[in-house]
Amino acid sequence: MRLSIACLFATLSVGILSAKEGSHYEIPATDEGLPGAGPIRRYDWFQGLWEKKRSAWAKEVEAKQGALVFFGDSITQGWGDNIGGAYGETKVANRGISGDTTRGMLIRLKEDVLSLKPSGVVLLLGTNDLEEGAEPEVIAGNLKLIVAELKAFDAEMPIVLCNVFPSSASKKRPAEKIQKINALYAAAVKGDRQITVINTWAMFADENGDARKAEFPDLLHPNAKGYTMWANTLRPVLETLNLVEVPKDDFQPEPGFALLFNGKDLTGWGYRNQKSSEKTESFDGKRVSSEGRYLARHGRLIVTTPPEGRALGQLWTHAEFGTDFTLKLEFRANAEADSGVFIRKPQLQCRDYLVAGPYKELKNYKAGDWNEIIVEVKGKVAHCTCNGEVLEAEFEVPESGPIGLEGDRGQMEYRRIRLRKN
Repeated sequence: MRLSIACLFATLSVGILSAKEGSHYEIPATDEGLPGAGPIRRYDWFQGLWEKKRSAWAKEVEAKQGALVFFGDSITQGWGDNIGGAYGETKVANRGISGDTTRGMLIRLKEDVLSLKPSGVVLLLGTNDLEEGAEPEVIAGNLKLIVAELKAFDAEMPIVLCNVFPSSASKKRPAEKIQKINALYAAAVKGDRQITVINTWAMFADENGDARKAEFPDLLHPNAKGYTMWANTLRPVLETLNLVEVPKDDFQPEPGFALLFNGKDLTGWGYRNQKSSEKTESFDGKRVSSEGRYLARHGRLIVTTPPEGRALGQLWTHAEFGTDFTLKLEFRANAEADSGVFIRKPQLQCRDYLVAGPYKELKNYKAGDWNEIIVEVKGKVAHCTCNGEVLEAEFEVPESGPIGLEGDRGQMEYRRIRLRKN
C-alpha cells in the first residue's frame, strides 16, 4: 500500500530517531540546537504527558488529514478531543498539551500540526511562558517563528491567532505582562491577510485586566461557560473562512418588507465620497468589495477583520430613503468588534456591546450570537432597539439619505437586512 507523505514522514522519523518505542516523542534532554528561545518544561509529569499525547497523535496522522487544528496548552487540551462538539461534524484535531510553552510548541509543530496538512490552525499560546519567567519579547519571538513555519508550509492556509487569555498575578501571570504579549503579537502579524487576530483577552478580562471567576474558577482555565464564549467568538471567523459547517438560513422577509441585501452578492451597495456623499464605486454583481473588506457569503454581509488591526470603511446602499420607514436587521459580533449602522447619515453604534459599549447594560444582548436591531424612522427622528431594548429613543436623522454599514475593528456580520416604507 502506498503511504501518504505525512504518514511516511512520521514513520521514517520514528525509525531513525527512536531507540525504543515512543522515545522519539520525549522532550529533548537539553536546549542545545533547539529552535526558539525561552523555557522548555521538563518536569516529570510534563515529560510523561508530552510523550503520551504525541505518541497517540502519531497514530492519527492519516485519519486527521485536512483537520482544523487547535494548537496550544492546557486551555486548548481541556476543550477535549472534539473541541466540545462546538463545530458539529467538522473534522478537528486538538493539539494542546497541558503545561506547554511557546518554545515547546515550536519544537513539535511539524509533527503534531503540519503533518496533518490542516485546513486551518487556531493558536492560543504564551501563558505558561510567563509562569516560567519569560519576558513578553521572548514569547512574541517564538510566536513569529511558529507563524513563519505555518506560512512557509502553506501560504494560503488560514491562521487564527487568539489573544492570550487574562489570568492573575497570583498565577504569575499579571495583567500588564499579558497585555504586553498581546500587543507584541498584534504588531508581529499586522498587515498579514493570512492571519486573523481575535481579541479573546477583552471578552474575559475584568476591570483590572484579570480573569473573572465566573468563567475561570482557578483564574487560569475556563469552565464550560468560558469554553462556550470562546467557541462563540471564534465561530463567525471560522465560518467566514469556510473552516467549519455553516447552518442554512431560509429566511423570508415579512409582508411589506424588501431585502436591501440579497444574501448572494453586494448588488445595491457601494462606496460614496464621505464628504459629498456622491457614489464613487458600485459592487453590483460582486461578492467582495474592491479592497476585500466587505464580503457577501453564507447569506451574510460580512465586515471582515482588518489585517491592520483597525481600519475605517463605509459601505452604502445606492438607494436613498426620504419617507418614514422601518429597518430591521440582525448582527453578530466577534470579541470587541466595532461597527455601525448609518441611518441616512448619522451612525448608530453597532458593536460587541457588553465589551465595547456604549450600551453595556443591555440585558437581552447575546454575545457571540445573532441580535436584532429595529429602527423606526418618523420624520427626522429614529427609535432604535436591540432585542427589544431601547438603544436610542430619539435619534436625530436627516430628511433623506442611504443606509450604510461601517467597518472598524474585529469582524461583524449582518443578515436579513430589510426595509419597509411606512
